[in-house]
Amino acid sequence: MGQDAFMELFSSMAGVSLCKIHLLLIAGSCLGLKVTVPSHTVHGIRGQALYLPVHYGFHTPASDIQIIWLFERSHTTPKYLLGSVNKSVVPDLEYQHKFTMMPPNASLLINPLQFTDEGNYIVKVNIQGNGTLSASQKIQVTVDDPVMKPMVQFHPASGAVEYVGNITLTCRVEGGTRLVYQWRKNGKPININSSHSFSPQNHTLRIVPATKEDIGNYTCLVSNPVSEMESDIIIPTIYYGPYGLQVNSDKGLKVGEVFTVDLGEAVLFDCSADSYPPNTYSWIRRSANTTRVIKHGPRLEVASDKVAQKTADYVCCAYNNITGRRDETHFTVIITSVGLEKLAQRGKSLSPLASITGISLFFIISMCLLFLWKKFQPYKAIRQKLEGRPESEYRKAQSFSGHEDALGDFGIYEFVAFPDASAVPRVRLHGQNGILE
Repeated sequence: MGQDAFMELFSSMAGVSLCKIHLLLIAGSCLGLKVTVPSHTVHGIRGQALYLPVHYGFHTPASDIQIIWLFERSHTTPKYLLGSVNKSVVPDLEYQHKFTMMPPNASLLINPLQFTDEGNYIVKVNIQGNGTLSASQKIQVTVDDPVMKPMVQFHPASGAVEYVGNITLTCRVEGGTRLVYQWRKNGKPININSSHSFSPQNHTLRIVPATKEDIGNYTCLVSNPVSEMESDIIIPTIYYGPYGLQVNSDKGLKVGEVFTVDLGEAVLFDCSADSYPPNTYSWIRRSANTTRVIKHGPRLEVASDKVAQKTADYVCCAYNNITGRRDETHFTVIITSVGLEKLAQRGKSLSPLASITGISLFFIISMCLLFLWKKFQPYKAIRQKLEGRPESEYRKAQSFSGHEDALGDFGIYEFVAFPDASAVPRVRLHGQNGILE
């Protein structure tokens, strides 16, 4: 069926109700007929087959089922591809070997898919029964070539000096359409900031200036609607340092920049700093007003029994021959004899908090013991004194029936209570002037 036949078929349907015409373009259903598609956008790969699934249903008796497929590009008139009435298919002879439909299934197979097949596909279903019901759907088809594996190149290939040079990473892809580029560092997307920028298509990443923090695993992820591929990891070369220069030893006691070692020990000192490429190291001995280089390399061995002085000053110098930067650290070695001096040194190394804690516990325990002694000692003395005095002394003492002389009652009294044979409690106050009962 050619273009004229399609226009004749389309004209013969002019009697369709206004509702059905509107639903043909918008809703995809009318009354009891409904046409559905899984997706209104389908992405296909050039050279491969593409299947456009369509489902329809109705709830009315039907004598004939008509299915029509149309194709349109932007700002063009829809073209007839093929149609069917019941199980009879009538293709456009121009496309009879490209499009396939097996009614009553309304789905369409496009094989093979080409860039010229990109556009909108319209499926229209007509049901003939007591009347005519019509419904349609539109599917947008895009056609792409899959992405080939990208390759990343960086410039300059020799690397860049920190804070001096810049790094440019370029992502190249040999095949693929509608490419989208994404740069990643250590598996995470890179965002634009003060030192990172992208080209208009994002296929180039610029790092200005390069720093130590920019060192990492870079990849380029390229994608399009039908595939995605990621490049191999590339690590840009960035020269930096030295940073964090320090000296450590395998023996002795280190306090700040002072090393204390025992006489007779051979101490190995290690000088290290973070740097790329690795630093070159030199050791300098300072004495009086003179300095001299005594060794090159990251390690220095000092035999304490061969050092004439008990205190010696040293310097470790680190130099990066690419960045041109250097750093140095000073330290002092004190040589001491083994024995009391070493024990005293260890004793002094006790934590101030431990000393304060020990003194506090001593005072608390002492105060508790003193309190207990004061509480029980007077009672014990009075009890011993009373138990050692015979009862006859109390009976021989002068008795008072009243207070004849108030001045005579003044004094210190002891309160004594003891049982009497008459079972009547007797209380006596023993004072300087006698006994009060």
